[in-house]
Amino acid sequence: MIDLNSDMGEGFGAWRMGDDMALLDIVSSANIACGYHAGDPRIMARTVAGAAQRGVTVGAHVSYPDRVGFGRRAMSLTAEELTTDVLYQIGALEAFARAAGTRVAYVKPHGALYNRTAVSEEEARAVVEALRQYGGLALLALPGSVAQQAAQAADVPVVLEAFADRAYGDDAKLVPRREPGSVIHEQGRVVERAVHMATQGLVTTRSGKDIAVAPRTLCLHGDTPGAVELARAVRDGLQQAGVEIKAFA
Repeated sequence: MIDLNSDMGEGFGAWRMGDDMALLDIVSSANIACGYHAGDPRIMARTVAGAAQRGVTVGAHVSYPDRVGFGRRAMSLTAEELTTDVLYQIGALEAFARAAGTRVAYVKPHGALYNRTAVSEEEARAVVEALRQYGGLALLALPGSVAQQAAQAADVPVVLEAFADRAYGDDAKLVPRREPGSVIHEQGRVVERAVHMATQGLVTTRSGKDIAVAPRTLCLHGDTPGAVELARAVRDGLQQAGVEIKAFA
């Protein structure tokens, strides 16, 4: 059994990124931008409503306040600022979720914040504190990350995530996007990696080594060329391998 999640609602105003409605027919969980790196009230409302209509679980895709950099630039915030910024984003998305007859079920940090909480105790604890204060939400995190450890220490549910279309180093961390080969585009290879992760709990690193990841959810990026076709191929490949697609929340 595996969950498929995808980042969504990452446009702003007249600008759009990805085909969210098509992806919502494929995934079981939607990480919806909350306005800090992308998204606006209209986009948030439409994306949440689309998820609710299809029975897709809604998650808050929280970020540093960095629209210009699309949330991919690390920022220096105090722990209080980061905690309250995360709470603010959850609350904004929850309003649209309630209006659509659903709820926010989990939180996934975006971009630089995701990478920082994987290694920074201070930032991981600040994000986890927001979830603790809000109550009832799970955190998506990389296996073995500082974020996972912080969530477990605070008794906040944590869901382990893996990326079939991203390269891994031998340290189980994602290869930075600025490095060549960090994103895998070949459909057959991505499908093979997804099945390997879901059925064996392993991922093959850039050096060819198999390491344990044992994910409960796989992320499918919606902002790459051919994203919908790739996501559909991954879902089909998993089901053909006997894997049930089911949301974790």
